[in-house]
Amino acid sequence: MKLGVSTYSLYQMIRSGEMDVLDVIAWTAETGGEHVEIVPVGFDLYGQEGLAERIREKAAACGIELSNYAVRGNLVTDGEEAYRAEIERLKREVDMAARLGVSLMRHDVATHPDTSVRHYLSHLDNIVEGCREIADYAASFGITTSIENHGYFIQASDRVLGLIEAVGRDNFRTTLDVGNFVCVDEDPLASVRKNASYASMVHFKDFYIRPENRDPGEGWFRSEAGRYLRGAIVGQGDLPIAEITAAVKRSGYDGYISVEFEGLESCTTGTRIALDNVRRLWEVASS
Repeated sequence: MKLGVSTYSLYQMIRSGEMDVLDVIAWTAETGGEHVEIVPVGFDLYGQEGLAERIREKAAACGIELSNYAVRGNLVTDGEEAYRAEIERLKREVDMAARLGVSLMRHDVATHPDTSVRHYLSHLDNIVEGCREIADYAASFGITTSIENHGYFIQASDRVLGLIEAVGRDNFRTTLDVGNFVCVDEDPLASVRKNASYASMVHFKDFYIRPENRDPGEGWFRSEAGRYLRGAIVGQGDLPIAEITAAVKRSGYDGYISVEFEGLESCTTGTRIALDNVRRLWEVASS
């Protein structure tokens, strides 16, 4: 297992201008991380000439691996023209992943306010074909693409697994976020156990969870069924993180694990504590 950081975890500092993505790489190395996952939120790999190459150089200088490239995407479109345009855009993101030198790339596949099963099934064929075409293109670069369990539309464990099986490509898997299942009110431990063997990448995050009739105030959002959720430092929230860590380890997964911090605390403090907690829990978890 190689433990590291999603650049998204330091978004607070990137947004404020106190850090840029190169600083995040250096900070990760100084904090004991082994890899960085590139999530272009707060910086623009296309608008800043040569940034991808500078990221590679900085990572090499710091002894940090670049693990995964994670981008937005939406194959639930209005019409064939928009659908084809989105597939071609995501294939260009595969080109960027190759420039970064990563072998893993997560792309979203669906965003829509109607998350019903009926609507999901009505778009499933298009989503499958789009993911298949992108995965086939990525294979020529030796890149494995993946779908993450987030965004409500394809967040439940069986929807993720159904898509992977339907695409039917060895280089199309899942970026398994151990916390995100609670956003669609699934048991996170049971869902992790179900999905872990399909993972090409694993995200560790944590949440505080409160009942739907107990509004905690500012800083919370709602699950699909109305429960209140707030990002927590990994190991300090309400998820059974020790049991989840053991489940991931017992699955045989031994790849990259990224900490994702979305809490209200300082992002450097929250990410550092999360790294320490995941490392400690992995070491004591039985395989």
